[in-house]
Amino acid sequence: MQRKPLLFLLASCMFLLFACAPAPASSADLPRTLTPMSAAIQETVTARALEASSGDDNLATAVSNATQQAEWIYATQTVRASLNEPSRLATATAIAPVVAEMPLYGIDPGDGYVAWIHDPVTLELVGYQQADNASDYPAVTAADFVVVSDITWNTFNSIAGCGFLFRSDGDAVRPTQYTILMERIASGQITFTASVKGELSNYHKRYPKNEDPSFDWANDATNRLALVVRGNLIDIYTNGIYIGQVDITREPPPRSSEAESEAISELSADQQSRLEHQAEEEEENVDRVSAELNEASQNFVKNQPFFYDGFLAFLAVSDTGRATCTFENAWLFILAD
Repeated sequence: MQRKPLLFLLASCMFLLFACAPAPASSADLPRTLTPMSAAIQETVTARALEASSGDDNLATAVSNATQQAEWIYATQTVRASLNEPSRLATATAIAPVVAEMPLYGIDPGDGYVAWIHDPVTLELVGYQQADNASDYPAVTAADFVVVSDITWNTFNSIAGCGFLFRSDGDAVRPTQYTILMERIASGQITFTASVKGELSNYHKRYPKNEDPSFDWANDATNRLALVVRGNLIDIYTNGIYIGQVDITREPPPRSSEAESEAISELSADQQSRLEHQAEEEEENVDRVSAELNEASQNFVKNQPFFYDGFLAFLAVSDTGRATCTFENAWLFILAD
């Protein structure tokens, strides 16, 4: 995929135009919507049950019950799941790590379906004000979902980010979309932005180190970023730890506010010290941050940036120099309506 220049607003990333996915199946169609993925899982588990039956009837019974449960789960999937290269998800082994990880985010595997498990992707940026994105599943749209990836970064300067764009309209010039980026600045921060027709229209920040002591902002470090997106709310996790929530209906906060001061006063001394260090590191970028906050606040009222479906992809953004973002062990789980 070609790298794409942009005016350095985090929400102004370039994105390809994609076709929409078909509508979900009706409940009357569910008995006929078992995907090839479901059938393969049933085949695999049934075979194991037959192998086990000669030596352990109890094990065979347990596996048979698991087969019925898997069949029920995938019978409630939408037709879209069958479009996402089901052969790559053809065995219970393939989705086992996904199912095992879901409890970290409060997700029941019966609440939706695995839309894709992604091959590793590396985005490399060189030059001034660059951005790039990628997805092997460009036709997949998502409204409510869980998306997770290990992200390894290496940047020449800290004003660079790796993450996701989502609920995008796919416009390549003036996108309407959300982005969440992990950045190395301030010992690590996570920035949420909304853009409407290319205009920055919302802006929120969270500091993972305050909740997740394992978060590593150093070059060549790997952190696991997870988003649970439902309606107006976006829950953010790093390395399996909940670090905060963004409400898309809340306007950007002022750079300093009474509410923020009260929140800081409730933190431990160590947490307050980290926040002070973060503030010092951000001073060199205060003009940029203030300008983005001001623009986002003005456009929030004008544009009302609330949208609830769209495309999604891995995303890399860099102000200058070079940046490399590698995404591995990534998966997307679509939450049922």
